[in-house]
Amino acid sequence: MFQNLTPFLVQWAITALSLWVASLLFRGLKFDSTGALVGSALLLGLANALVKPLLVLLTLPLTLLTFGLFLLVINALMILLVSALVRGFRVSGFWTAFFASIFISLLSVAVGAMVGGGDPATTIQMPSSGTWL
Repeated sequence: MFQNLTPFLVQWAITALSLWVASLLFRGLKFDSTGALVGSALLLGLANALVKPLLVLLTLPLTLLTFGLFLLVINALMILLVSALVRGFRVSGFWTAFFASIFISLLSVAVGAMVGGGDPATTIQMPSSGTWL
């Protein structure tokens, strides 16, 4: 039962760490307390899992027209949504959310790759023998 909880908690911690580092680098991204940071990380994960796929589907023509760059706008909108819902988390504007979302995404991927821990679901396994093309 708890084996499925561990990857969730690790991803939650990575998101919280990324948000915290982003708040240190971007003046327009502020957290009033640690609770606001932890709550924002949880809500951002839920928004990315539930709301973002719906937005991606609804804006698919625009995303295709912009060669996928509109996904960056959707990421910024997710951060603005979370800041509107979490008391103690403030974002000064769209462009702060836009550039912070790029930074948060890149940092989360980098830290997640280092923390991965050899999980077979995330590890690329090469065949040991035979031919492969």
